[in-house]
Amino acid sequence: QVQLVESGGGLVQTGESLTLSCEASENILNFNYMAWYRQAPGKRREWVADIGSGGVRFYGDSVRGRFSISRDIPKNMVFLQMNSLKPDDTAVYYCNARNAHSRSASGYWGQGTPVTVIS
Repeated sequence: QVQLVESGGGLVQTGESLTLSCEASENILNFNYMAWYRQAPGKRREWVADIGSGGVRFYGDSVRGRFSISRDIPKNMVFLQMNSLKPDDTAVYYCNARNAHSRSASGYWGQGTPVTVIS
């Protein structure tokens, strides 16, 4: 079973940037999708971004144009560059590896890294 370890979360001010990292214990190309999700306090987990095994990227409406997902295949790592952060981006961010096309599918999860954006 793949292990996913996120890092890079923290406390930032509105408008600042942050980059999250996710290190996988196996080749990330073993999965059809690597993704980032987030869960804000009192809310359901929300899909943020995908990168498919072929490299195609998809973004949720709330982050498109501000966030960028990327990967380093030899290092088995996935990144989430977050720019122009807003208080609404405050959440625990989770790395996900899955084979199903559906974003509601479970797959494998990391333990999460918290991001807090203050105004």
